[in-house]
Parts: sequence; C-alpha cells; structure tokens
Amino acid sequence: MKILVCISHVPDTTSKINFTEGDSKFDTNGVQFVINPNDEFGLTRAMWFKEKQGATVHVVNVGGPETEPTLRKALAIGADEAIRVNTPATDGFYVAKQLANIAKEGGYDLVIGGRESIDYNGGMVPGMIAKLTGANFVNMCNSLEVEGTNATVAREIDGGKEIINTTLPLVVGGQKGIVEEADLRIPNMRGIMQARSKPLNVKEPIEANTETKITGFSKPDSKGSVKLVGNVDELIDLLHNEAKVI
Repeated sequence: MKILVCISHVPDTTSKINFTEGDSKFDTNGVQFVINPNDEFGLTRAMWFKEKQGATVHVVNVGGPETEPTLRKALAIGADEAIRVNTPATDGFYVAKQLANIAKEGGYDLVIGGRESIDYNGGMVPGMIAKLTGANFVNMCNSLEVEGTNATVAREIDGGKEIINTTLPLVVGGQKGIVEEADLRIPNMRGIMQARSKPLNVKEPIEANTETKITGFSKPDSKGSVKLVGNVDELIDLLHNEAKVI
C-alpha cells in the first residue's frame, strides 16, 4: 500500500500572533511552526500501516523553503520520502489542486490529511482532493483499518459514530481518535540522523486558480472589565437593574 500524508506547516498555538502591512499579512517573526496536529495524527496512523503492513509512506506540503524543517520532522518520525510543492499556500482550492496532482502522479492508494488545519480552519482540502482524484472520501475520521483494497472507517457524527466500509483509493480527513495523543511520536536521534539522507523532492506547482483572497486580519476584542460582588442579593440586583437579563 502506498500512502500520501498531507502536512500543513502551522504556527504553534502557544505563539503570540501579530499582523503587518495594515493587518493584511501574518507576521512570522518569532513564531514557532509545527506539524498541523490533525495531520500528525494521520502521519502516526500511516506509520502504523508501514510497520504492520509494509506500507510506503510519503509526506507532502505546499509551501516555500521555510516549511522544510516541518517536512524533515515528518521524515524523522519515519516517513520514507517528502515532497514540497514550491509555491505559497494561497487558498484551499489552490492547495487541493497541487496535492491532487501529486496524488495522481504518485498513484497513491490512501491519502491522509487532517480534517482541518489549525491556522485557517478551512476544512475543505481533503474533500477537494477526493473530488479532483476521483477517490472515495471520508471526513472527520477517527478510526481507520485497511485490509487489502478494503477499508473500514469510523467518523464522528452528531451524537455518535458512523462506521463505513469502502475501498481504495481513499482520501480521509483525520483527527484525534485515528490515533490518540499518547501514540504520537517524538523523533529520536537515530530518526533525525536518518532524515538527513532521506529524499526531499521539490516540485514546481501546476497552473491553478486562486479562488479566494485574504483582505485583512483582526484579533478578538479584549476582554472587558469585571465587577466583583459581595453577596447574592447584590448580584441579583445587578442582573435585574443593570444587565437586565432577569
């Protein structure tokens, strides 16, 4: 089985976020970047297929040279090969076109992406890849088993879980549950050294439209001041006469 794992290069959630150029551009200065958590769950599951079933695992990212440390980390975790499509990730459709082209060229049986990235939370790329490649698709995936060309996938739905039987080729949008946080792997020294000699192929993008454009960013409003009350009677009075909610 040949697996392609899509890797997003995203800011660590502990980083302080700022914007430049009139709040129209994300400021990367001082920001630590990591593998998108939903993608890392998928990569860990792919490593299980590699170890248990002899699968080949490639990782792919759409971005500039600044994303290569993230790809090297994926190689250190155990991926066999990395691919970087040499173009900025401008919008979901543009990214999906590039990833779908890589998936078709490589003849992958299984494409694993995160259900969404934690930077823009678009949640659209895996489904677009499936449409563009003609593969089956399951989103919100929190369990994945493959036997031959058959796959059993569980996905989260309101109030429960849905079990789906499908066939390869398959695209899944993974999330926590496909593996647990305790299963995630920290690259060891041996993996880091091996990653230096593993191929990281840079490919030029295909022509594709950019369907959306970011016009500006804004931070959430600052929290307002609070008023401390000394007893329940005072609280009731404020809620009734000032807030007018009771």
